Amino acid sequence: MSVAAVPATAPIAPMVWRQAAAEFRKLWRVPAFSATSLALPVMFYAFFGDTNAHRVIPGTGVISGDYVMASLGAYAVSNVMVFSFGIGVANERGQKLDLLMRAAPLPALVYLVAKVLIALLFGLLALLVLIGFARLTGSIDIGPTTVLVLTLRLLAGALPFVAIGFAFGYLAGPNSAVAVVNLIYLPMAFASGIFIPAQLLPDWIAHISPYLPLYRYADLAWQTIGVKTGEDIWRDALYLTAYFVVFFALALWAYRRDASRKFS
Repeated sequence: MSVAAVPATAPIAPMVWRQAAAEFRKLWRVPAFSATSLALPVMFYAFFGDTNAHRVIPGTGVISGDYVMASLGAYAVSNVMVFSFGIGVANERGQKLDLLMRAAPLPALVYLVAKVLIALLFGLLALLVLIGFARLTGSIDIGPTTVLVLTLRLLAGALPFVAIGFAFGYLAGPNSAVAVVNLIYLPMAFASGIFIPAQLLPDWIAHISPYLPLYRYADLAWQTIGVKTGEDIWRDALYLTAYFVVFFALALWAYRRDASRKFS
């Protein structure tokens, strides 16, 4: 009795590695993404953090340089996640690359995992460049252990922003993605206390801030450097997990809707 031949399947790990390497080269060769992702947080730090860097911020108990570095560290990593997935996915849809990938034998999971890994890698690079600049200017006063904990927390807490970016990528068109992301993401950054400490914001915004995903994400960084925000890190983790579930469900719905329009 003959046995039907089972098609050979390539190992998953090498596929992820090669796809991730291709994703990295693609993004690195686009200065509008790679240079902006690395330079923008540094530029903001030069404006907001280096001035009066050793002044203690009222109500926080930490120096300005540390606080701004932690805030912009959260901004740097989440910015890469939202823009890499949001605008990047929307642009790929506009260029019909999603059609090409659908025709390719590459599993969809490998494609998604590679994108997540490269987004995390660029987020790590952006964070390290920012910390290196702050160290070079002598405007922060934190040790290597704090830097390590800060890095691990920000990378671990970044997944909700991957889901947010993925949702943007399939809800917004390729021509409107930049405007839509900036219209939502930048006001959220200001309202979350990234550029202005939350206690200095207008009262009505300060009441909204704790319910914003970027505030909860930044709080992971603030607590790492000793800011007393009155929040609990496990509560932040619970909020971020809930945001991930909600936005991933939204992204999955948007993806299926887009796929049904193109491939059904």
